[in-house]
This record gives sequence, structure tokens and C-alpha cells, in this order.
Amino acid sequence: MAGAEQRMKKLLPWASYLIFIPLMAFATISCGLLSLLCSLWDKSGAQQHAIAQFWAKIMLAVSLSPMKVVNPQNLRLSTAAVFACNHLSYMDTPALFGTLPFQFRILANHYLFRYPFIGWHLDRSGQVPIDQSSMRSQVAGLMRGVATLKSGMPIVIFPDGSRSSDGHVRQFMAGAAFMAIKAQVPVVPLALIGTYELLPMHTYHLAPRPLMLVACEPIPTVGMTTKDADKVTARMLEAIATEYYAHSAMQRPTEMPPSQAKIPSSNL
Repeated sequence: MAGAEQRMKKLLPWASYLIFIPLMAFATISCGLLSLLCSLWDKSGAQQHAIAQFWAKIMLAVSLSPMKVVNPQNLRLSTAAVFACNHLSYMDTPALFGTLPFQFRILANHYLFRYPFIGWHLDRSGQVPIDQSSMRSQVAGLMRGVATLKSGMPIVIFPDGSRSSDGHVRQFMAGAAFMAIKAQVPVVPLALIGTYELLPMHTYHLAPRPLMLVACEPIPTVGMTTKDADKVTARMLEAIATEYYAHSAMQRPTEMPPSQAKIPSSNL
């Protein structure tokens, strides 16, 4: 059995380079072009979002990584909300697009908008860029997210601001709580498990495995002010960390390591 597992591990990089990655690239280019075409008339973004969901499901299927959703009732809200998820891998985005059952917008690093196909889709489908090079530009991006929430559209954000280099949940910035409080909508913490092992940072081949998304209890923000952002952020971090370490093979550290984002400060 051990010998078979070792042979499988040796074959996985070749399967990624020869099968998984070419199929993913083809799906990305094809869906990106189709989304760009739909953007000529799809002002609501609904058709482009449906294409993104289709692309994400292909990515998960090709990676041989089925998703299980825990507490799906927490995803069915009657109002817009900020859905805040831990960030582990480049596979997090397809994992969320392929799983969340509603139309939403993402708050994404501005550099992603420069990439062909993916960047074209992000720009034309109304996703929200955020520039972490300065606090001023970061707040400007968050305010664009607030406007999106007030229009009735949910926002998905990675509050740690950057992928985790070691698979551990890292401290969160207060941007998700800031937007939710400004728009007076709830925050729904999402714990994503398995994508780090599927595609860790600085690796270029996949290690297929089952994935899990745990939707935690929504955190209401009605009546709060931005002074409460740190308190909401702490609740969000605790909810995600609790579920993440309960379902992953990693041992929870005594203290959450700091964010690896360029501007880890939570002061807004």
C-alpha cells in the first residue's frame, strides 16, 4: 500500500503538467472569452457570473476535488452580506465560485485585473479591485465594496489579504467588518478546508483531495459603528479558525500568525 501511494505521488506532478493544467487553461480561456462576449449585453452580470460558476465547477472536476458544504442554510440569507473566507490557495476562488449558490462580487487584488482572460472577466463582470499598496487606496477599494453591498449584491472577501504560506489561518484585517458595518449587513464567516493541500503556495501541480466549506453563523452588524470593526473581526477569525482546525489535519497554534498582506494593519 505504501509503495502504491509513493508511485501515485510521483505521478501526480506529471498528471498536472500533462492533463490537469492544460485542461484548466483551456477552460479558463474558453470561459473568459465567452464571458467577455456576454459582457457586451449582460449589464447585470448574471450571465457572466453563471459562466464563472461553470468555469469553477470545471476546475474542481478537473482537479478531482469534490466539495462538501457544511451548514448550507447559513448561505441562504434574505439580504446582501459580506462572506469572509480564509485564503489558502489559488484554488480558493474556483472553490467559492463553484460552490456558493448565488450571484456575488469579489474584492480582489488589483493586479489580478491585469491578467488575460481572468482579468478581463473580473473587470467586465463588475468585480471590485483593491490596491494594498497604501492605506488610502485600500480604503477606496473598501468603499467601492460598500457601494456594491448597498446595491443589494453580496461581497466575497479574503480578510487575511493574502494566501497562507503554511496552511494556517492568519490574523484578519478589518476590511470585511468595515464594509459590513458601513452597509449595515451581516458578515458570514466561511471556513475553507483542503485547498492548501490541493495547491500550496509556490507549487505548480495539484494533489487531488476532498474539499470542505463550512458556513458559520452570520454575525449581525445593525446598529454598529466602524469602532466595532475590530470586535467583529475577532469574532469572524475565531469562528473560521474553530471550524478550520476542527476539520483539517493541522494543529491549531496558540496564537494566530500575522497576515502576510502588504498592509496587515486593521486600523481603518
